[in-house]
Amino acid sequence: MFEVDPKLALAGLLVGFMVGLTGMGGGALMTPLLVLGFGIDPTKAIGSDLVVSVLMKPFGAAVHHRAGTVRWEMIKWLVPFAIPAGFLGAFLLQFLGEGEELQNRMKLAIGAALLIAVAGMIGRMLIGEVRNKTTPLRPDEKLEVRKLETALVGVFGGLIVGITSVGSGSLIIIAMMLLYPRLRANDLVGTDLIQAVPLVGAAAIGHMIAGDVSFELTTSLLIGAIPGTIIGARASAKAPSSVLKWVLAVVLLASGLTLWGVPQPIVYLLGAALAFVGMDMTARRSRHPWAIKYAEIRHLKTRYTKK
Repeated sequence: MFEVDPKLALAGLLVGFMVGLTGMGGGALMTPLLVLGFGIDPTKAIGSDLVVSVLMKPFGAAVHHRAGTVRWEMIKWLVPFAIPAGFLGAFLLQFLGEGEELQNRMKLAIGAALLIAVAGMIGRMLIGEVRNKTTPLRPDEKLEVRKLETALVGVFGGLIVGITSVGSGSLIIIAMMLLYPRLRANDLVGTDLIQAVPLVGAAAIGHMIAGDVSFELTTSLLIGAIPGTIIGARASAKAPSSVLKWVLAVVLLASGLTLWGVPQPIVYLLGAALAFVGMDMTARRSRHPWAIKYAEIRHLKTRYTKK
């Protein structure tokens, strides 16, 4: 019988809520939280996080499957290549060293994956604005699958997920957006969630075989993560998800830089700069009173500068 850690359960609740609310941030948020917040070895954090994700992601995947927002023609070229890559990624850790050397290198690897994920999230938001000007693919319209490129995304995405637990909901989806610019956003999310279930499952099995999973840790996280995901999914229709995604990006940026040993003043400065960019971009598209007021102030400032 495992003893439940209330703090870990609360961490699982918060991460699950963010995943349900925004569709992002599972491995990218949970793994650095375990490493930086709880001092857990990176390898144990990665393996345990993957097991938690295996049981969280099917909730969202089932919703999209019922809604018909899954492009199975893409799944056929993603999953067969992502599954072995994710499984193999778990065993590639042994080539990064042993003991403290391995843990230090894993911190660098997770930090790199987080920074790439932040770049992907920002790119996803920017691409989303461009995609709004294109004609989306109708649900009944045939999708021409770019087979080789899609398979390569599965291979490289699977390896990154298997090594760091980061990327199944951020890196892969941004690659899909670049490959299929006309694909609707809900089809992208649905397809990504469906392929992520077997990918994360394969990576989790690999880490269990390698002995990188703490089931006591996983149990505590799941007690909070599952209800958190459900609550977040139900609240997603009312919450300002665009704001939350930028908050998530700032948190991941700070986590990645911290894992890389960047001095705290620089972390704070870059985090504040990204937060400002996010606020500016969100305000441009929002009709909320605070956004309108911000736009008025910005307009006056621009006019004053020109004079």
